[in-house]
Amino acid sequence: MDVSPYVFDASAENFRTLVLENSDKGPVLVNYWSPRAGPCLMLMPRLIRLATEFSGRFLLVMLNTDELGQLAREHGVVSLPTLKIFRRGQAVDTLHGAESETVLREFITRHVAREAEAKYTAAILAYQRGDLDQAVAQAAEAALAEPDNPRLALDLVKLLVLQRRYAQADGLLKSLSAETRGLPEVRHLSAHVNLIRSAQDAPPPETLMKAIAADPDDLEARYRLSAIMLTQDEYETAMMQLLEIIRRDSAFHHQAGRDGLLAIFALLGEDDERVHRCRALLNKIAH
Repeated sequence: MDVSPYVFDASAENFRTLVLENSDKGPVLVNYWSPRAGPCLMLMPRLIRLATEFSGRFLLVMLNTDELGQLAREHGVVSLPTLKIFRRGQAVDTLHGAESETVLREFITRHVAREAEAKYTAAILAYQRGDLDQAVAQAAEAALAEPDNPRLALDLVKLLVLQRRYAQADGLLKSLSAETRGLPEVRHLSAHVNLIRSAQDAPPPETLMKAIAADPDDLEARYRLSAIMLTQDEYETAMMQLLEIIRRDSAFHHQAGRDGLLAIFALLGEDDERVHRCRALLNKIAH
């Protein structure tokens, strides 16, 4: 059945590899069907659409019971159509009948979400034991298993930042939906990553300070200087440069000054005295 890269036909020869072994990697949905049963023919296009929609977060395997009746009976199938989810070599859930696409999506999503949660938990455990590489790998798999969950993507970004993989972190942030990118936490994280990336190829601080002294309106120099100061934990100096950018041109680089400043506020916390002072200055500029 060559209709989707995520849909396969079962045979006596490939069942172990296709279903049992693949179920060690993620959920495998087996559709037990017969070409002689009308409900099976109604169900099949719904399943294929969902397999395509989920883009590999589960595999769909079609098992024709007219050809593999003995195998179906071994799995306890007594009516058609029957759907079984396999995980780690075992059937873990069953659904009978030609259900609606809504019911099918809920059935599949439940297992895909469990898969994402398991990967996320593994990522946390790996991080706690200091295995950052494994934490990133597990977090990436969790984010792929549930791409509509912004929490998983954001935690992956944070791990990538810890690994100093700033370009990948930035790319992942930019791949999020416009709605998600507009969330305060995402804007702060994106601004933080942008500052770090700006510091990577910036001239020495002395060169930037000379450029600012020669031209106080050189906002690019101010932004890069603030980025370097941030990486050196000179937070107040970084914030002062960002405040000056806001005062001179609040729209600079799509409000990069304000976004960067708020990112540092979030990093330090509202109880930090430096944040209090800078927020008061920001309020004065705004008014």
